[in-house]
Amino acid sequence: MQVEDVFKQGPLPTQTLTIAQARGRSTGNVIPFPPKPLMLIVPSVQGDYPILLFLHGYVLVNYFYSQLLQHIASHGYITIAPQMYTTAGADTTGEIADAVAITEWLRAGLCQHLPEKVQPDFQKLAIAGHSRGGKVAFGAALGRTPVLPSSPYAALLGIDPVDGMGAGKQTPPPILTYKEHSFTGNIPTLVIGSGLGPVKRNPLFPPCAPAGVNHVDFFRECCAPAYHFVAVEYGHVDFLDDETSGVRGKSSYCLCKNGVAREPMRRFSGGVMVAFLNAWLRNKAEVLDELVANPSLAPVKVEAPECYVLQNLNA
Repeated sequence: MQVEDVFKQGPLPTQTLTIAQARGRSTGNVIPFPPKPLMLIVPSVQGDYPILLFLHGYVLVNYFYSQLLQHIASHGYITIAPQMYTTAGADTTGEIADAVAITEWLRAGLCQHLPEKVQPDFQKLAIAGHSRGGKVAFGAALGRTPVLPSSPYAALLGIDPVDGMGAGKQTPPPILTYKEHSFTGNIPTLVIGSGLGPVKRNPLFPPCAPAGVNHVDFFRECCAPAYHFVAVEYGHVDFLDDETSGVRGKSSYCLCKNGVAREPMRRFSGGVMVAFLNAWLRNKAEVLDELVANPSLAPVKVEAPECYVLQNLNA
């Protein structure tokens, strides 16, 4: 695979499925429905595929990420996006527990909802999240809930993660500790940041990814192996679909500082995510290594990528 290939649609056709939320209690060992409604975008052809569990941003909707997840699924991944809530307060403790509960359900109930001959590889399960969903993904992977004593995730991806309103204004439970390399566990981690996320759109609204609680701070606390890519000229919600409807969708155009269009940022982030997942779930690291060495190959302007590798931290 060439570097440019990850920024294009993959070779596999995909289909979109929905799974309703469980109602009432399950009986016996049969767990037909998950604890939250799910959107799945999956390859349509026979195969065993790694899994990406993707958590949406604050007050957003899971299907706002359809184009990003379709890009990833077309490269051979089962992508799963729960609708975590309709409304939410500041505390994400319940969402972290819900992410863990969804993960547990996947192992018990996912297969019965997939197309025939499409098989999930639960040894290659990654968790990702955007904005507040990134905070929740880190919380689940780092065991910030007593439900799971150890992480079941083979990789962790933070897509412009945010831990509150600013330094000293974290929402509970705080994920950042403000100590370098404090995230233990050595889970391969990718952090993608937006250059315009810390910039106010206008004086009436705070920035959507404030300095002190954004991608910079999350990456600083990661342990090896970890990677950090920042798209300089794009904003916090430029990962979303080109068209997002309803009040929530319309608000995404006016609350955050945005780039000129969403498609380039989405293609960039989808490609980097595919390169990272291929490296750590499929042992195919050539494209990721090339992107770190030559970021000009990306379809948008990016800062010089940062990475923590085991030998550097152990030196």
